[in-house]
Amino acid sequence: MGVTEQSPLAAVPGWPSRLHVVTGKGGTGKTSVAAALALALASAGRRTLLVEVEGRQGIAQLFGLGPLPYQERRIAGVPDGGEVRALAVDPEEALLEYLDMFYKLGAAGRALRRFGAIDFATTIAPGLRDVLLTGKVKEATTRMVDRRRVYDAVVLDAPPTGRIGRFLNVTTETARLAKVGPIKTQSEGVAALLRSPITAVHVVTLLEEMPVQETLDAVADLTALGIPVGNVIVNATRPPLLGDNQISQAELRRGLAAAGLPTDRGTVSGLRTEAQEHLTRRALEESLQTDLSELGRPIVTLPLLPDGITRTGLDTLAEALLASPPTPGSDLTAT
Repeated sequence: MGVTEQSPLAAVPGWPSRLHVVTGKGGTGKTSVAAALALALASAGRRTLLVEVEGRQGIAQLFGLGPLPYQERRIAGVPDGGEVRALAVDPEEALLEYLDMFYKLGAAGRALRRFGAIDFATTIAPGLRDVLLTGKVKEATTRMVDRRRVYDAVVLDAPPTGRIGRFLNVTTETARLAKVGPIKTQSEGVAALLRSPITAVHVVTLLEEMPVQETLDAVADLTALGIPVGNVIVNATRPPLLGDNQISQAELRRGLAAAGLPTDRGTVSGLRTEAQEHLTRRALEESLQTDLSELGRPIVTLPLLPDGITRTGLDTLAEALLASPPTPGSDLTAT
């Protein structure tokens, strides 16, 4: 696969890395954020690769496509000439590619699949699966054609926060256990890439207790492993509807009357209960925001999409990701 002639492109402000690993607790929207980030990084004529490794075909669903094969395919363009390609990494295909690359097995390697040898290998050595997945990501990130990088950026939709440290550190453990050979060499190369300045792990969260706690734990784990943490991305936020003060029933009654709405006791009481619940929720969110700020990591805040995740919604998130370069501990509310 070739690449068009172009001058080197400067990094996107706020997103200087070349390999962007996106993780988050399940349900936080990490796949949507990864897709939006790939679109954002494709601005100004760039080419990005969006990779998934969990076999869920989440990327295909987001873009309204059929299941993605183990091939890099164009899935989206951006107005200024950039493009996003996608790849669903299959461990079996990655192993066949690995056997052909390092051992020149070719057809013999494909024959192993018919005998179930590949399933056997990844079952008795579970870490091998993650080595193959991260190895493919490393290959795409560093690939050159005619002395030019094929991709300006690679975005990895990674496993959730509960498994991210183990997933990214498996190559280090494999390199330590393997004494010699291609597996050791590849593992060491991947481990070095994941700890280099060109990599950043971004953690997606919601302003809810469990996602925030998993974010705090993941950042601590990654830091201990020496893996660079990028931005904390607070997804699906809502603007505050009320001020900080409690609202009296009299104020509510006057407001309802001014709007031509019923002012009976049940309506006023119910509305006041909802207002109090909103203020309680907002106070919790502010407390959780403080916890995230204490990490000292850049924070980007993305809006809730009222119409759900559509291509238009992904473009909205991409624009929000580009709107304001994050600063350490900041609260950048995208509107």
